[in-house]
Amino acid sequence: MKRPAPPPDPDRLIQDAFRSDPTELAKILQIPGAGPADPYLPWDKIRHKTPPEGLTHEEWWTGIKFTRRQMQRVLPLTDTHGKPFTFALPDVVLAALEQVSRDASGRISAEDQVTSQVTNQATRDRYLISSLIEEAINSSQLEGASTTRRVAKEMLRAGRAPRTRDERMIFNNFQAMRMIGELRDEPLTPQLICEIHRIVTDGTLDNPASAGRFQLPGEERIGVFTDDGLLLHTPPPAASLPERSDRLCRFANGRLGDGYVPPVLRAITLHFMIGYDHPFEDGNGRTARALFYWSMLNQGYWLTEFVAVSPILKNAPVKYAHGYLHTEDDENDLTYFHLHQLDVLQRSIARLHAYLERKTREMRDLQRRLSSATASFNHRQTALLEAALKNPDAGFTLRSHMSSHGIVYETARQDLLALEDHGLLVKHRSGRAFVWTPAPDIDSRIHDLVELQ
Repeated sequence: MKRPAPPPDPDRLIQDAFRSDPTELAKILQIPGAGPADPYLPWDKIRHKTPPEGLTHEEWWTGIKFTRRQMQRVLPLTDTHGKPFTFALPDVVLAALEQVSRDASGRISAEDQVTSQVTNQATRDRYLISSLIEEAINSSQLEGASTTRRVAKEMLRAGRAPRTRDERMIFNNFQAMRMIGELRDEPLTPQLICEIHRIVTDGTLDNPASAGRFQLPGEERIGVFTDDGLLLHTPPPAASLPERSDRLCRFANGRLGDGYVPPVLRAITLHFMIGYDHPFEDGNGRTARALFYWSMLNQGYWLTEFVAVSPILKNAPVKYAHGYLHTEDDENDLTYFHLHQLDVLQRSIARLHAYLERKTREMRDLQRRLSSATASFNHRQTALLEAALKNPDAGFTLRSHMSSHGIVYETARQDLLALEDHGLLVKHRSGRAFVWTPAPDIDSRIHDLVELQ
């Protein structure tokens, strides 16, 4: 990855233009270079576009920065040198905030069949666990975990212990995400940040003693580098981390008297600041994304629990990194990172809706086929039969069925035995446990159940 070209200093450009021709500078600053409808492109993009007639790229940038500075809102959070971070609310941000706030807080029509699936306890747990697994796998792969999705999903659903460091990273992420769902109403503290980090990194660090604690004065600070060794970011000194983390927690909890910050932007800013402060020896990215989920859930965006953002981040890691770098390079303007993460959120929510709509169609089709059967199947058995029809090589255990639906041993046992009694599953022994696989002719057996009716 190449570092994006840093923008020219607008103050220097203004000074140079004033010395050259004060009247020309006045014209530059009066030309609409930015405004509410500005797509808020960074210099690295602007320099490749055609400027307004009669302007150089640098003059165009001067006008843009002049307008953006008038839009800026100051945050009570600072960089390494004490300069505050800022953000703006152009139309592109406001429109994205409206969509995310509407969709992620679940304020959708009661007739919406998609939303009803995650408010219905019969299907809610299954979708929640699927989303947590997806986020855990992709967040870990972003940090270098190399195991396949199939193996990782098998591990989490079967409840088996991780066998490798990569599997341990994914297992830890899954546990942390589940814990965050339980702690959504708790205030954020430095101790909670460290506890989340400890869970995320347990058994995966070269230095196990660094799990669950900030780096200490005297330790070499761990910077951010590209794969080929280019330094991208030097974090603040370790001695400043206790004060910075305490202030960040008060900001996350809305207790700094910092003026109005839209809740979604507050969560995204928390994500950014953990990455910027880089307080831990390793695992900062996974911790930052986990804390983003805590903030969204804490502020009432309950549907976020079913949204996986890391698959999109993993598919475009350079854009993710540029969100940080554009902010740091352009006067601490967080609008760049806000826009990137809002886009990720919008796409993640769209993926969730597409997934739920597809599952709705599949479930309705299966239910139509089973509705006339003499057997009465519950929603868990219907979900299992759906998976069996889609994957004839699938294997189901008591533990995997318990994990997928959040049920106790006896309930899982009765579900599987009933399907075995109807000839839809075949039981095999695997070591000390039993595994149920789809009957070779499961499709025709379901058809026969319907015909018997």
